[in-house]
Order: sequence, then structure tokens, then C-alpha cells
Amino acid sequence: MPVILATDLIVYFLAAAIVYFAFSVMGEGIAARAWAGIRTNRLALVCMAVLFVYFSIALLDSVRYRDRVFDDSGRHALTEKGEAIYSPQALSLLDRALSDLRTNTEKSYSAPFARYLFTKESVELPNGEAVRDYPAMKHPGAHWLGTDKVGNDVLFSAIKGVRTAIVIGAGTTLIMVPFAIFFGVIAGYYGGLIDDIVQYIYTTLASIPGVLLIVAFMLLFGTSGYQGGLISQSQISLSFFVLNERLFWLALILGITSWTDLCRLIRGETLKLRELEYVQASRAFGVSKPGIIARHIVPNVMHLVLITFVLQFSGLVLAEAILSYIGIGVGPQMGSWGNMINTARLELSRDPIVWWNLFAAFVFMFSLVLPANIFGDAVRDALDPRLRTGKGWH
Repeated sequence: MPVILATDLIVYFLAAAIVYFAFSVMGEGIAARAWAGIRTNRLALVCMAVLFVYFSIALLDSVRYRDRVFDDSGRHALTEKGEAIYSPQALSLLDRALSDLRTNTEKSYSAPFARYLFTKESVELPNGEAVRDYPAMKHPGAHWLGTDKVGNDVLFSAIKGVRTAIVIGAGTTLIMVPFAIFFGVIAGYYGGLIDDIVQYIYTTLASIPGVLLIVAFMLLFGTSGYQGGLISQSQISLSFFVLNERLFWLALILGITSWTDLCRLIRGETLKLRELEYVQASRAFGVSKPGIIARHIVPNVMHLVLITFVLQFSGLVLAEAILSYIGIGVGPQMGSWGNMINTARLELSRDPIVWWNLFAAFVFMFSLVLPANIFGDAVRDALDPRLRTGKGWH
């Protein structure tokens, strides 16, 4: 039985947008202009490939289903009413592909590629004598980045954090963009009282510390519902869809509190566009204001939207890590680099220190944020010639 989380829809929408962009580059629109500038930059292409790998991991982790339970005779188990019985654990395609990493657990900490556990325990020798020694691992050398306190593979935990980062980075931006476009365009085009009201709204919202809004929102909506880990039967409505999800509420509040800067940019660009000759000509020919906005204004501010989408992505990934570190991010059972960093806070005070949890989170985060920033610069240079920084690495 398939199980769909609310945040899965964000990943699916992003996948559809990527497919749409791939077909759009063959035309003459903004996507074609962006691709024309990116494809000549080898470094940008490498970064795009890295981002595609991360997104593919997130997509595989967003397709999950529950297996049917078998009885002792090997047949599908049924309830008294004849209904199929499914396992409460909904495994994603990523979980199934990395089943060895997921199931090969140890008793406690182990260093990368180690053959013995990291801490000494009482070990009974063949002659019956008990000594303090490092116990042998059940899966020696199989954990490339070691294991955590409960024996889970750190590499698997880091990979599971990819989906959370993609959902926060892309999902928050997708939630933010409609607010920014709507308020920015109507404020810039209509002006007057509407412009004053919109400016008052985003100025007031920007003056409130975002962390306070996030904390208040998460305390109201994020304390119940799906926190990560197993999905209980009571959390599945309509047999397969889970709406009440902590990660979804976090992406929603980040999107609501992050649209003001883009709104300012779109408003300023709209103020300029409405005075151009082709807009005035459309107005003289009797084209309605909504028609002018849809045909001439919105398409000509989309380059700002695309640039902001790419550039804010990396910042939101870091924001998720920080929020999870201070305890108001995703649930403790959800795969997250912020949770890994929060766990490493105590591990670094051990003697000897357990460094591989922090190292894994840092490497995966760095490998996503740096390519996102470089690719964002390439998109910006391709769409706005005034901001060209040079020819790049060709």
C-alpha cells in the first residue's frame, strides 16, 4: 500500500518542474536563455549534476509503500473482515535500495571502517575469564562513516537527511514564490493605496524576528502528527495520505516568513515595467489590467524568481540545520543533518571524541550548499547580463 506524506507532494512538484524545464530549454523562453548561459560553464554543469544526484536521492526517499504481512502458511494475512493486513513500517525506495546500511546495526559507537566497537566492554574469553576489551563488531569494516550511539550507520543517516534538506530548500521557496509574485506585482502595477498596504504588510512582517514566529508556529502545529520514523495507522487518513507532518509545517512557516525580500524586488521591477512602451501600448489598446499583468508583467519578473529560488535554496538548507540544532526544526526521529549536528554536540565532549557524526553532516551539507551557490551564480549571470562576473571556467 502506498503512503504519501504532505512533503512528498513538494518533491513530486519539483520533479515535474525539472521535467518542464528540460522541455522548455528547446524553446525561446527564459529557460532557454538560462540554459544557453549555463551549458558553456563547465563548473556550473558539474554543480548541476551534483544537485541532480541529491534530488534523485530525495525522490527515491519520497516514494514509499507498506508491504503486506504473511501468515505462518506463507499466505497474505487477512483480518476477520477479509481485509489485507499491511506492515506498519512504510519503507521508501531508498530504504529498500540501502537495506544493508539500514539493517546492519551495531551495539554502539564504531569508528569508520572499524572492526571493533569504539568503547571497551566486559568481554568473556574462551577460558571463561572476563576482561575489559573492545568487542568485535557484527559487521566489521562495513560502516564507511562509522555508527552512532545506538549503532545505526552514520552514512545511512546522512543520506536520509538529503530529503529533508531538499524539502526545506525547495519546498519553502515554492511556498514563498506565490506570495512574493502576487503582492509584489499588484503593489508595483496598481500603486496608490494597494502599494501602501502591501508595503505596510511586508515591512511589518520583516520587522518581527523570524525565529520568534517560527517557534510560536511550531509550538502550535508541529508538536503533534508525524515526527519521523514509523508511520502509525492513526496518522494515515484516507488509507494513504498523511497531512499532519512536522516537516511540512516547518517548510510552510519558513515560506510565510521569507517572501518579503523577493516581494520588494518584484515590486521595484514592476514599477519599471509598467512605464515601458509595450505596456503603455497594451493599455492604450484597451487590454485589461489583469491581462497586462499576466502577459507582460509576470513573465518579465520570472528571472528574479528563478535567481532567488536558486540562491535562497542553500540558505534554507543551513536554516533547517540551525533550527533542528536548537530544537525547533524537524522531529528527532526524522533524518536530518541538523539532528546529527545536535547529537554531535555531546559527542565532541567525549574522550576520545566521536567526530564522524559531525563530519558526515558537514560533508553532505557542504557538498549540497556549495554547488547550489555556484549554480545560482551561473543562473544569475545567464539571466542578468548586468551582473556578469566573468566568463567562468570554460
